[in-house]
Amino acid sequence: MTSTLDHPTLVAPTSVSSTALRVTFQGVGRSFDGREVLRDVDLEVTPGEVVAILGPSGCGKSTLLRSVSGLDQPSAGRVLIDGTAVNGLDTRCAVAFQEPRLLPWQSVARNVSLGLPRGTDRASGSARVAELLELVELDAHRDLRPREISGGMAQRTSLARALARRPGVLLLDEPFGALDALTRLKMQDLLLDIHGAYPTTVLLVTHDVDEALQLADRIVVLGRPDDATAATVTQLLTVQGARPRIRNDEALGRMRSSLLASLGVDAHRH
Repeated sequence: MTSTLDHPTLVAPTSVSSTALRVTFQGVGRSFDGREVLRDVDLEVTPGEVVAILGPSGCGKSTLLRSVSGLDQPSAGRVLIDGTAVNGLDTRCAVAFQEPRLLPWQSVARNVSLGLPRGTDRASGSARVAELLELVELDAHRDLRPREISGGMAQRTSLARALARRPGVLLLDEPFGALDALTRLKMQDLLLDIHGAYPTTVLLVTHDVDEALQLADRIVVLGRPDDATAATVTQLLTVQGARPRIRNDEALGRMRSSLLASLGVDAHRH
């Protein structure tokens, strides 16, 4: 089975190893200045699983993601990684955002190296960066500055930087949202190849139902049931079929309609 846009199969470098970690949300809630945003989020993400988080704008998707990395702390409940509660910035995680957030005065290779664990020696760090640049097909562009590369290449650099420390959990917050439609499709295929070569646990926040269906093992929908002010898990859907998936598959089409309906969108208009 092949995807709409074929992408070369990536082979994991010999020194790349991943220990994918379990992520557990136990009654997670979050309030800001007395306004409750999230309530009673319970979810278990198994090691190596790709889970997409969907929901309307402002429902707390990014807040939930930040609670895994320790960039934000729940007001109620807790998040555990591999059975240990997250308490402050957690080095078991790496994050890639919608904007690549590259240092403009540094080369592609140097930006990737910023993700290496502190104390990495020069020889092993250089080897790791070289492996990652090959993994994301940027080895020929290692000496360019961010202004000299495309948006898709910048996002690939951001992904390589996030993988530099071999995270047990990779958190992706709308990582392809700023890209044009064609580049976005190519980046989705590349992410699948990267996950095949480096099978870490992935949590992906997206507004794109089709992206979620293409990439995820399971899809979590955050919503506000019964006109509640705070969001919680309102739907948990398992996506059938091995990846890569055929984008116009009928079964995916039915799931797409169901997801759009749960988000209050008429599938016949989209």
